[in-house]
Amino acid sequence: MSRTVDVDAQISQKMAEMWGTSDHIPPEELDPREVWWRNRYEQLSNRGYLLRPRYSPQWVPSWKTSNKEWTDCEDGKRLEFGQVIDATRTSDGKVVTLKNINRRDHPYEADIALYFSSRALASQPANHCVPVYEVFTLDGESDTMIMIMPLLRPYNNPNFDTIGEAVECFRQLFEGLQFMHKHRVAHRDCMNRNIMLDPTYLYPESFHPVATTLNKNCNGDAKHFTRTQRPSKYYFIDFGISRRYDPSDTNPKEVPIWGGDKDVPEFQNSDEPCDPFATDVFYIGNAIKKDFILEKRGFEFMKPLIARMIQADPNKRPKMDEAVARFDEIQRGLSQRKLRSRVVDIREDLFERVVRTTSHWKRRIGFVARGIPAIPSLPS
Repeated sequence: MSRTVDVDAQISQKMAEMWGTSDHIPPEELDPREVWWRNRYEQLSNRGYLLRPRYSPQWVPSWKTSNKEWTDCEDGKRLEFGQVIDATRTSDGKVVTLKNINRRDHPYEADIALYFSSRALASQPANHCVPVYEVFTLDGESDTMIMIMPLLRPYNNPNFDTIGEAVECFRQLFEGLQFMHKHRVAHRDCMNRNIMLDPTYLYPESFHPVATTLNKNCNGDAKHFTRTQRPSKYYFIDFGISRRYDPSDTNPKEVPIWGGDKDVPEFQNSDEPCDPFATDVFYIGNAIKKDFILEKRGFEFMKPLIARMIQADPNKRPKMDEAVARFDEIQRGLSQRKLRSRVVDIREDLFERVVRTTSHWKRRIGFVARGIPAIPSLPS
């Protein structure tokens, strides 16, 4: 029998057993995942983290006392992921993310996350691991840990406006994975779902944590800038199956363990231990292939490097040091015209293309006139 583990299947089974499903549950009722958080509302409040009104034990659905439909109400928004919830930090009013971690299932997650949030590493620009503000256990639940992190968004939401914006994203991701590997940590699940961006400057008035296209009150669109106007930092999240190795272990091997990306060549029909760092190289390369090369126009310049990163033989993939060096060469070879060109979705029809190209050119002319760089750069 293969020893290969499918993490998604395990988690899905555990969540089904613990929290069930929200299918067919009326909006005025909490699903089992939400009940878990509501039952800890007071304890989290005492720790300084206030959950949204929906999870208060005294909650009364707002649509019951108004003329609104539940779909238009802030408290009608149900959690997307049962392990993660948003809260307001009462000390300063900042909205943060809380993650429930079962220490028995993921014994290394908190330690690795805190390692990269340590004083020695947190301030280093190349560090793109999600910051962790605090980790604590719940009363009477020694195996349950709550990790406090900033509120983030998926890395490709909102859409990229220009090639230059995407190039800066690639640079940060390569830099971040190189940083992790330099510190002997293999992420082991750094696919697109586990890449996020800091929306602080991009969305100055923030957004609703669940209905992310809406503002905080769910009564209008969440207004935002482009990444060219407000550069963003990208982060890797979810260290549930990550591992940290001693520097003396120069050639670690791990039994295959499935993350979110099911395309890893060395995991197919094999349970032989393999190099987790080479698998990371595949993951990040495959994320760029799937989200850009296959879905957008204009990224042909990335094809040769990505092809090397995702080749079947992990021994032939470049190390992240080499990938970073090669990407730097590619970036320096791109013209200003290329960098300022629009990111075009392959599914756009002619009407969409005309409308979006027109608005893009208006922005582009303004950016050039004001001397705004084609590749956004984070403030130093």
